[in-house]
Amino acid sequence: MTVAGRRAGIVAILAGGVVLALNMGLRQTYGLFLEPMTTALPVSHGAFGLAIAVQNLLWGALTPFFAAAADRWGTARILTAGALLYSAGLLGMATAQTSIGVHLGAGVLTGIAVAATGFPLVLAAVARSVPEARRSTALGLATAGGSVGQFVLLPGTQGLILGFGWSAALFTLAFLAALILPFAIPLRGRPARAEGREQRLGEALGEAGRHRGYLLLTSGFFVCGFHIAFVATHLPAYVTANGLAPLIGATALGIVGFFNIIGTFGFGWAGGRWRKKHLLCGIYLARAAAIAMLLVVPFTTVSVFAFAAVFGVLWLGTVPLTSGLVGDIFGARYLATLFGIVMFSHQIGAFFGAWLGGVSFDLTGGYEAVWLLAIGLSLLAAALHAPIADQPIERVAGVVR
Repeated sequence: MTVAGRRAGIVAILAGGVVLALNMGLRQTYGLFLEPMTTALPVSHGAFGLAIAVQNLLWGALTPFFAAAADRWGTARILTAGALLYSAGLLGMATAQTSIGVHLGAGVLTGIAVAATGFPLVLAAVARSVPEARRSTALGLATAGGSVGQFVLLPGTQGLILGFGWSAALFTLAFLAALILPFAIPLRGRPARAEGREQRLGEALGEAGRHRGYLLLTSGFFVCGFHIAFVATHLPAYVTANGLAPLIGATALGIVGFFNIIGTFGFGWAGGRWRKKHLLCGIYLARAAAIAMLLVVPFTTVSVFAFAAVFGVLWLGTVPLTSGLVGDIFGARYLATLFGIVMFSHQIGAFFGAWLGGVSFDLTGGYEAVWLLAIGLSLLAAALHAPIADQPIERVAGVVR
């Protein structure tokens, strides 16, 4: 690769990291608004949780379409539209007075925006900017940007809420969402066409649909979404329900973000050296152990922070491994689209994680049943990833590599 090519790759990684920092960091703050908004507005925990669930479902359902659009018309155009919608959603949330306003801002508009600015689009742009040998590490570095955003924005947002109120905090976040616009520029472009006969999108989708490993990977990613949405939305409320200060919950999510920086880079690096499916099995088994430990040890600030640190290492480490595994099997040509479909499964899981957490609290006053369900799903995900056939498909490898 030429010096100019290496420079372009570095710029793409940095720009992708910033976009994902805003994409993920902003939406991870929504759990901080659950208590102040349900206290100030005629909105229940269940209604707020349902809005976040709708957000996650729309995010997943629309991601394959935005990814396909990026493959066809270029990544930067889709990111630009997503940034504008993100700001609109946060403004709608800031001015909401009823459950309908919360659903429109936090649910519908944000769900569309996160789909248009998310992992499949950004990571596909990064993947095509670096050599294949460095792809897994590059994906880990870009994914770590989401962790940096979470680490910085969570305590910062909590400070804004305490100092100026939840509405003013949301106005500030709306401004930050618009910063995605300039960083979309280095990610412009679309996949290069291969020499000779190029595989068509319909053929790629059919090939993936017949691949048992792809179906197992898609099913397992459901569990990742369930975990992340449940913890991100309800951990602050779980902490306060157990007698600790609200700042402990916000700090815990910030700790998740900090250790996720280590985890995403570490698993991205490890994915270039060991089989990704084995690493994914280990992540899900470790998540089950971390949740079980949180439930059985005395509930203190130390135990919450310890859980946050462990879960943070495991938080988004699945993303470079899962997207990298899709690229390993099918190649880079339709990586955004194929990973977008896998993300849909992730977001279906996120829908149930966010929603069932709110339902559990409204019905029982606690979250224990959902924590136990999360453990069972972790074990299931580990079992689903173990038999994945992760060798490149011969025909696709010949076309795109």
